[in-house]
Amino acid sequence: MSKRILVISDNHGGHITGLTPPPFQFKEYGKSKTRKNKWAGMQRDMWREFKKMMKRYEPFDIGFHLGDLVEGKGKRSGGVELITSDMSEQADIATGVCDSVRLHASKGFKWYGASGTPYHVSSDGDDWDSIVAERSGFEEFGTHTWVDVNGCIFDLKHKVGSSSVPHGRHTAIAKERLWNQLWGERQPQANVVLRGHTHYHAYCGGADWLAMVCPSLQGWTKYGSAQCSGTVDFGIIVIDVDNKGRYEWTADTIVIESQKAKAVKA
Repeated sequence: MSKRILVISDNHGGHITGLTPPPFQFKEYGKSKTRKNKWAGMQRDMWREFKKMMKRYEPFDIGFHLGDLVEGKGKRSGGVELITSDMSEQADIATGVCDSVRLHASKGFKWYGASGTPYHVSSDGDDWDSIVAERSGFEEFGTHTWVDVNGCIFDLKHKVGSSSVPHGRHTAIAKERLWNQLWGERQPQANVVLRGHTHYHAYCGGADWLAMVCPSLQGWTKYGSAQCSGTVDFGIIVIDVDNKGRYEWTADTIVIESQKAKAVKA
């Protein structure tokens, strides 16, 4: 029987530009141009587009989450980019995202995943990604997870190297696939290698393999805009695996309208 897989990553629950369910979103006050109103509009837009994606591809049989479900304490930015610094509440936000997926899932839906970057999920010693996974009923959730879907082996892990040049973005994910092969009999040999972390979408492959960096579910950040270069991709990956283990995939990425930059007229 064929299976439809949803792949998501990096929703960073608790960050002002992380994917945020309505009960936790900032409230808008009139047409004020305050920063808080800006973030409120962005949170609303991101959630609306995410739900459109869910409806576009439902029902899902399997979910893969590639980590950074929560934002953490936000120490690099002094915590000014947080909806809340309460890690339990951040976990509630992330759990709300995972639970919302089940509204668009088949009866036997199962979650699998891999934990994110320690800076975000366990900087104080507690693994909040794993706590969210437990709350959300994940079947398997570790630092590195392999899942067999109809004979097609998926290799799930959060972190992958990045690049400061566009043409270098494929090198790191190709290296992840090569390492999987070099590990040989010591780990499952994957048909599809999936990573998150970098917040952009890139992929490479051959006749019988695919390696992919998946888009994020977080918008641009103030810290990231000031300190980093490169594009950010918001979206999901959908993979269909038939009963013989053959797969087809779709990347659904969009630009959030409220995050489009505009030139200032002089």
